[in-house]
Amino acid sequence: MFSLLKKLNKTAGMSDSKGLEEVKVVVVGSGFAGVAAAATLVKAGFQNVLVLEAKDRVGGRVHTTKPFTDKVLEVGANWIHGQKGNPLFQLAKQHNLLSEESSTSTNMCSQHSVTSKDYFFREDGKQVPKKVVDQVRSRFTKLTDKAFDDELDCRHRKMTLGGYLDDAYDEYPIASTVNGQMVFEWCKRLECTDEACSSLYEVSAAQISNYTDLEGGFFNTLGLGGYRAVLDVLLKDLPPGTVQCNAEVKTIQWDLIKKGESEEQKLPVRITCENGQSYDANHVIVTASLGVLKDKAATMFEPSLPQPKLNAIKNLGFGIVDKIFLYFEEKFWPDDCAGVQMVWEEGPEDEDVYNASSEGDDWKETWYKKITGFDTVARHPTALLGWITGREALHMETLEDNEIRETCVRLLRTFTGWTVPEASKTLISRWGHDSHVRGSYTFVPHRVDGVEEHKALASPLPPKVKTKGSKPLQVLFAGEATHVNFYTTTHGAYMTGVREAQRLISYHSD
Repeated sequence: MFSLLKKLNKTAGMSDSKGLEEVKVVVVGSGFAGVAAAATLVKAGFQNVLVLEAKDRVGGRVHTTKPFTDKVLEVGANWIHGQKGNPLFQLAKQHNLLSEESSTSTNMCSQHSVTSKDYFFREDGKQVPKKVVDQVRSRFTKLTDKAFDDELDCRHRKMTLGGYLDDAYDEYPIASTVNGQMVFEWCKRLECTDEACSSLYEVSAAQISNYTDLEGGFFNTLGLGGYRAVLDVLLKDLPPGTVQCNAEVKTIQWDLIKKGESEEQKLPVRITCENGQSYDANHVIVTASLGVLKDKAATMFEPSLPQPKLNAIKNLGFGIVDKIFLYFEEKFWPDDCAGVQMVWEEGPEDEDVYNASSEGDDWKETWYKKITGFDTVARHPTALLGWITGREALHMETLEDNEIRETCVRLLRTFTGWTVPEASKTLISRWGHDSHVRGSYTFVPHRVDGVEEHKALASPLPPKVKTKGSKPLQVLFAGEATHVNFYTTTHGAYMTGVREAQRLISYHSD
């Protein structure tokens, strides 16, 4: 595949009227966006499609692995969000890749995302009454639903999500109780995992209504093959050798054909990798994460990206959600316990605590307070999973596995009072320090117009106002951050890959 592409790169470039077999397309990234783009192009008859992947594996933020037993764990993407209109749900269903376990929740802190079997403990070891937990969660769900349904009043629309929730929750009598405040802070901490943010006090309250929930419950556990099995369905559509791993892209030169200059350059785009390999192409579809673009966009593109696109890369948020898997030789929690949730007297999503920690690094000493709790893990009867987000997650990533494991076991012992053995194995994600991702997924910060920025990020180059004679659609952009309504999701990533492939298909069909 690669020798063929390089051979064709030496031949004369095609005019727009030539066949699809001579159109050269390079896709940067092998996550759902990149693989969907490549598979769509190949099915349409494009014969020179190459996918460059920086990692030594395909999948990007989809990372299915088997570190403990012969059963899979998801280090990255975990859910299929919704069913109606979700192409990945339909794909998984068609190929019998869904598990029988499903949830009817619409957001992370809904009535059903945490079941009645979850135990809520205070740091003094006392268990919070289930009635209190249910009441607070019910109130919290109603408040977040108002934001997602675009039903906020003018006053709240100007606030951060955290500020709005605080203001609205204070109207309820339970807000004046100690347990009511502690569980409420836990709900905000859990919502941070849905928003992939350091704090809800940094997220726009009004903008989250642009995110669209698809109807139908979401699957939080796929079949025996995990998310990788869904990705494999798409990969099977690609000819052998289409995906090249360990091929980190260094520069993307575009608009290389200049009127009146040497005729040696026949193709408008050149992609050069860190390993020195370079490829000339008619089009490149960039599916690198927003985190990578934040890190490298200023030096990756020649000429530099237009200012509106650079602004979008800067203004959109790209947060960190990490997982801490703990494997025990024996189960120590009751059979009716689906998770140990931890509530604090002064949790990090308490407004006063957040404001006090805005300056300085004292929060690093209590990074573990950002962990929401430890959930049971499907198909792993002796494993627990802890969730942590934001700056605390990024700090956690700098610590040794042993320190993280010991801290988590200590928390379990302190909160529950149970006899908790040492964890024999751990698996800890470090998405923030992964140079090929630099985070988990996108959120819209306070005072940012998400629709405008998502659209700017998705717009292809050269722009329409480019000087006459420039070949259009040289550089295209896909990935969850480029979708106005389905950012943060795998189906959003998939749909943007298809979108950009269809853009090229339509262009070459005219």
